Amino acid sequence: MAKIRLMIFSTFVLMALVVSSSLAAEKDLVRAQDRVAIEQLMWNYIHELDSGNAEAYAALFAPDGQFGRGATAVKGREALKKMVSDARQKLDAENKSGKKPQRMYHVVTNPHIEFIDKDHARYYAYWMGVFASGGVTSAGREVNELLRVNGQWLISVRDVDPQD
Repeated sequence: MAKIRLMIFSTFVLMALVVSSSLAAEKDLVRAQDRVAIEQLMWNYIHELDSGNAEAYAALFAPDGQFGRGATAVKGREALKKMVSDARQKLDAENKSGKKPQRMYHVVTNPHIEFIDKDHARYYAYWMGVFASGGVTSAGREVNELLRVNGQWLISVRDVDPQD
């Protein structure tokens, strides 16, 4: 009888380990998928910014998302579209004046993703604005608040000048 109890107990312990392992593997897979989605989000952000696509740029933010913090933050998708459109118009005006603006690119380095919970994350990195012809125009550090909305990762707050 003791052997039967030991076998039953051992079977339950083994089953619990298998279930626990399976759940941990599933959580790891979901987290890996989230990392890939966030990396793609931030790649798309840089691409849309550098291409001047205001509509696509703003769509990467949550509906109430913002660029910056405090009183000077640009808040909401319409305001974000306007911010990028205005910058694009300024470049276009320089083109028409005969002054050829240099092509600028945004470069992100040392990214790190911190998961706060299943639907919130922070994306840390360093950034630079560089000219295609050479030379750094600006540089800094960023801390971005990200959230999952209807299964899609979006930017809640883009902070390219964190005060901490």
